[in-house]
Amino acid sequence: MSALIDGIKKNDFVIVGRAGMDMFPDPPGTRTEEATHFVSALGGSAANTAAGICKLGGKAALVTSVSDDSIGRYCLNQLDHYGVDRTHVKSVGGEARNSLAVYESRVKDHQTVIYRNGAADFQMTTDDVEAVDFGRFGALITAGTVFAAEPSRSAAFHAFERAKKVGLPIIFDVDYRPYSWPSAKVAEEVLSRAGSEADMIVGNDEEFGFMAGSVDRGLDKARELAATSATIVIYKMGEHGAITLTGGEEHRSGIYRTEALKPTGAGDSFMAGMMASLATGYNLEDSVQRGSACAAITVSRPGCAPAMPDPETLDTFLKTHPGPTTAA
Repeated sequence: MSALIDGIKKNDFVIVGRAGMDMFPDPPGTRTEEATHFVSALGGSAANTAAGICKLGGKAALVTSVSDDSIGRYCLNQLDHYGVDRTHVKSVGGEARNSLAVYESRVKDHQTVIYRNGAADFQMTTDDVEAVDFGRFGALITAGTVFAAEPSRSAAFHAFERAKKVGLPIIFDVDYRPYSWPSAKVAEEVLSRAGSEADMIVGNDEEFGFMAGSVDRGLDKARELAATSATIVIYKMGEHGAITLTGGEEHRSGIYRTEALKPTGAGDSFMAGMMASLATGYNLEDSVQRGSACAAITVSRPGCAPAMPDPETLDTFLKTHPGPTTAA
């Protein structure tokens, strides 16, 4: 485990994946079809994670493509706003367009609509990856969406190869989004391959179950990966907490209950909080709990990247919250 944690402790991450635009009706509670005002924000799982890490004091560089238009430039400006290094974010022309997520700040009857047709981030190429100096970073983070289409899929696997050559640990968030994939069979094969090449894997029970072929075999799949290839596996179970598998041991942890405003952004904030905590010296168990606290904060406020905590917000939350639930 030492090589993985040592890499994370450099607190300087290269993140391969998408940046997009989020839009949500204002005020909170408004249904999309009844809205007259929308708020825009940075979106995309990789960009959100990068923003979350930077807000918590770390460094993050994003590798992706955005559309060469006003929406793409909006995403670039948002990356600058959060302090994300966008040296390797390429603008692409033609018919490629940035992804757009329209979601509501409400839990009951929540609606999210994702526009991913001709997504610009899928235009990332192996040449783009070749331009990255992986040796200057501490760890690579990516999420499953980056593997959903070519040429992005080949580029992401090439990033894995480049990272391994310089001893850079790979952290993989399964993040299965069916709408991005040509078929469930392709997704199962590709995500399983990515999981087998990662040093750390984070996913929920449904995602591990998907890779296993059945939801009820998800935990067995997580245990298999922890025993054969991954140093750390985080098996998330929603309101039932998480199971951390490493070194032949399993540790169960609860969640921080909160008044949720919406369900989006929790996974990206969890990843950012866990990485930032490991980077600053917290042990694995505490880092998982702090990641859970970040997720709770994020779902209680509008937006994803804007809702993610800075160190002061996180510390205040932990000091004033009664504590996590008992592990399931």
